[in-house]
Amino acid sequence: MPDVPAPHAGWTFLTNHSRVLAAIAENSTVRIRDIAARCRLTERAVQKIVSDLETGGYLTHTRQGRSNAYRIEGGTILRHPAEEGLSVAELLSLLSRHDVERTGDGGRRELQSATPHARSSEDDAGRE
Repeated sequence: MPDVPAPHAGWTFLTNHSRVLAAIAENSTVRIRDIAARCRLTERAVQKIVSDLETGGYLTHTRQGRSNAYRIEGGTILRHPAEEGLSVAELLSLLSRHDVERTGDGGRRELQSATPHARSSEDDAGRE
């Protein structure tokens, strides 16, 4: 995985859950191993976070052979009262926009849009 960030000591603004979700939004078939490397977490920690996100209704997965394909439930509202009304899709849109703006000539790759993988259940209702 190119441009894996250097480890960081101390506190940060984003949680590991949001980092894992952003990695999945970038690539819906990303491997746990690659998420762990990108987020500087252990594979076991990433597996626990993915389980938390699935239990919370933010993420689902389907098996595709030996791999998983993840689907972010973009219409799901964030859990903390301070983010009342903010959806997962809106959070990922903010993170994606930030990453795209900083990609310029710095050699970092551009994130794919977070919104195609972050569909809401309302989107699915229109397809039935």
